Amino acid sequence: MIFENELVKVEIETSEVPWVKIFTQRKIKEFSECSVDEKLEIFRIIDVTEKYMLDYFKADKINIASFGNLLPHVHWHVMARFEADSYFPEPMWGEKQRQAELNLPSFEVFFTQLGEQL
Repeated sequence: MIFENELVKVEIETSEVPWVKIFTQRKIKEFSECSVDEKLEIFRIIDVTEKYMLDYFKADKINIASFGNLLPHVHWHVMARFEADSYFPEPMWGEKQRQAELNLPSFEVFFTQLGEQL
């Protein structure tokens, strides 16, 4: 767990790229069911996370996705992407394109500092 409050929680998704998931605390299926405060908090966290991923990792692109086909609970994925990662230009759920050897700064430091910023 990176961050948690009464509205949302932010968790780490283990991956070769920096990746976090933002969940609503309430178990709801659709974004339209979120309160205004939940929506604002989700987008605040996406904004802070994207900016910090770009700055800290010098990512080539940030991917942001929300879908709950397997997990019917409102959540968002935010991940840093690199032209040299294993899946680029495919999504991280796509077909692996190569074996990557990314030389990225510490994920642990990033996640700790992100939690402090949130």
